[in-house]
Amino acid sequence: MTTPSRTHLVLIPSYNTGARVFQTVREARQFWHPVWVVVDGSSDGSGEGLRAMAAQDPGLKVMVLPHNQGKGAAVLHGLDAALAAGFTHVLTMDADGQHPAGKILEFMRASLENPAALILGQPVFDASAPRLRVRGRKISNGWTNLETLWQGIGDSLFGFRVYPAGPLRDIMTRSRWMRRFDFDAEAAVRLCWRGVRPINLAAPVKYLRPEDGGVSHFNYLRDNVLLTGMHTRLFFGFLLRLPLLLWRKLST
Repeated sequence: MTTPSRTHLVLIPSYNTGARVFQTVREARQFWHPVWVVVDGSSDGSGEGLRAMAAQDPGLKVMVLPHNQGKGAAVLHGLDAALAAGFTHVLTMDADGQHPAGKILEFMRASLENPAALILGQPVFDASAPRLRVRGRKISNGWTNLETLWQGIGDSLFGFRVYPAGPLRDIMTRSRWMRRFDFDAEAAVRLCWRGVRPINLAAPVKYLRPEDGGVSHFNYLRDNVLLTGMHTRLFFGFLLRLPLLLWRKLST
């Protein structure tokens, strides 16, 4: 069992991921203490099951929201609780088994050595990755690089990352956005605007088939419309910040 951390925790937002979330939590607990789960209004009974797990595991904390609010809102709920408890950093990972629990220690070490930085997962795809989604994220990442003047965000959509909790909460509470699927990309861009340096570390991605317990809530039309609106909004924000971003880039 790992030594409990007083500064860094693993935060897992979960919405209707069924039995898969239990395996994800068990895998995360093998590598870190504590692990917190925010159940985002799930109707699959996973909240009750996770609470039963937490009753037997002092390294696991479970928070259950009364209704679905979105990934970003679930993360913000966890951030508020983490900061109130004295934690300074959170590693976010998805509940659906795509993210590599075996990389938690490496990412946490990088954050401990660079506490002011944003530790970003750089996804390494295998043959299970849907080609349409891999190609689509290249478009989003292209916009992200433009919006930050190529300040070093390797992948804006991969949610396996370690955030400095205070700066992230600050930018989220100042915005009415960043509450749903678009949270990951906008958080990376706005932290970069704030001067938080990104560090990219490779991390393998698994796309589980339904018969293997894989669950996906991604909707190509809905979520791509959401991402398009987000990048439109960020582009105008980029134009307002362009002089500062140019000065910062030329100064490094």
